[in-house]
Amino acid sequence: MKYGLRSVSMDDIARHLGISKKTIYQHFADKDEVVATVAQVHMRQQQEQFEAISKEAKNAVEEMALLAVNMKEHLRNVNPSLLFDMQKYHSRAWGEWLAFKHDVIRESLVRTMKDGVRDGYFRADANIAILATMRLEQVQMAFDHTLFPRDTYSLSEIQAQLFEHFVHGIMTDKGRALYDNYKAKTITEYTNP
Repeated sequence: MKYGLRSVSMDDIARHLGISKKTIYQHFADKDEVVATVAQVHMRQQQEQFEAISKEAKNAVEEMALLAVNMKEHLRNVNPSLLFDMQKYHSRAWGEWLAFKHDVIRESLVRTMKDGVRDGYFRADANIAILATMRLEQVQMAFDHTLFPRDTYSLSEIQAQLFEHFVHGIMTDKGRALYDNYKAKTITEYTNP
């Protein structure tokens, strides 16, 4: 997550763990399998965090505010080349990411948006399927250094701006007012733990 996938070698992994490369190869066929396994574990942890947020949130708006904080914490130390490296060099892990994006993140987003529409917090005229897909692509788009040069923007800043744009675009005035309250509360808690 921190250094990107391509720049970390099997020697680096062995050295960090204080074991030989031979020991790693007793458990994993190659680096591709290591990356896929780590990606699976990471995605499982993310899914558990999403589920915990969903249970904790009193409504769809609070869930969006808590997801914003979670995303900010998660992206703080992520290397922007992570998704590019995964797509280009680790097809198995990339496939896992695409499945996770569609099956877990998208479905969670669709459910939350439907709840928000039902409760009058999100616009009833919004096409949830289209907007959920758009949001997922925004997340991935933020990793594209040709669109957002790293010497100009940080990944967390890009994601925060895209998230705010999305949230404000789907909410009603009632939802926006509640979101601003939750956001102020979670920012205070996040910056003053």
